Amino acid sequence: MDYKQAGVDVEAGREFVKKISENVASTYRREVLGGLGGFGGCFEIPTGYQQPVLISGTDGVGTKLKIAHQLNRHDTVGIDLVAMCVNDILTSGAEPLFFLDYLATGKLNGNQLAEVINGIVIGCKESGCALLGGETAEMPGFYQQGEYDIAGFCVGIVEKSRIIDGSAIQTGNVAIALSSSGIHSNGFSLVRKIIESEGLSWNYQCEELGEKTLGEICLTPTKLYVKPVLSALKAGIPIKGMAHITGGGIPENLPRCLPTDKSIEVKLDSWTIPPIFQWLKKKGNVSLEDMLNTFNMGVGFVVIVEAQEADKTIQHFQSSGIDTFLIGKVIEGKQTIIFN
Repeated sequence: MDYKQAGVDVEAGREFVKKISENVASTYRREVLGGLGGFGGCFEIPTGYQQPVLISGTDGVGTKLKIAHQLNRHDTVGIDLVAMCVNDILTSGAEPLFFLDYLATGKLNGNQLAEVINGIVIGCKESGCALLGGETAEMPGFYQQGEYDIAGFCVGIVEKSRIIDGSAIQTGNVAIALSSSGIHSNGFSLVRKIIESEGLSWNYQCEELGEKTLGEICLTPTKLYVKPVLSALKAGIPIKGMAHITGGGIPENLPRCLPTDKSIEVKLDSWTIPPIFQWLKKKGNVSLEDMLNTFNMGVGFVVIVEAQEADKTIQHFQSSGIDTFLIGKVIEGKQTIIFN
């Protein structure tokens, strides 16, 4: 017997790397040293920093991949993967430098995984970071036929004196929400449960959800906030804290940028909740509390600024094409969110 008979096609793996090499190289920044295929990716620290601090993050896409598998559509989940990582490190004010991916599958399908990589490339280009390398693991018997899992890792950089950690947040500051593109990449176990219980397919359409199918809506990729937020910082907008609204929604993620003696009072009617969340709430008979604790509910990212900077901040992000809302204010408290 040989390795191929055991389910691992080494030659197919080599061909896959060749297939994606040019696409990956299109993301390279000038700091990238060498090319794809080595044991490690080399990246030179950018010039111009006095005390550079590297900030790293890692994440996956979760059970949203199940929908991609069922619809055999793999061109958007790579964008999700990048967004989940770069949006996280962005909350510290970091500029993403490079990204690495990990792809695991039962049997390597070069065309399928090339679609995934293409999504990762799109996400990296939109975030200004290089796809420095990655790993593709063929693991027979570990995954269902045609299925794969992906994880991502990114590293960013920020001047030490400009790290945003929330320590400057004060009572009276305001929270400004940047709209999400939809469900992003969290809460899909509940989404799938609701769809299954209703006996619906991913091709389901209804007037409430508009012209797109349920599958198309769910596979809408996570919004990338890197360029508009970094441009806001470069424009001198004094952002004091930021939060990426992921699993756990606003109640879990927004307090993470607050000092221990501060809370935020959030007005529930201050932003537009996308139709998909209203539909899921109704179809699944989900309480508002559970919706808020599971989904982003239309708020993908939050920045905290002084009250007098609110209008300038909102105008900046709206000029970048992002629907923006003033959703609350900072009050004395214990790192909690109070909805009213």
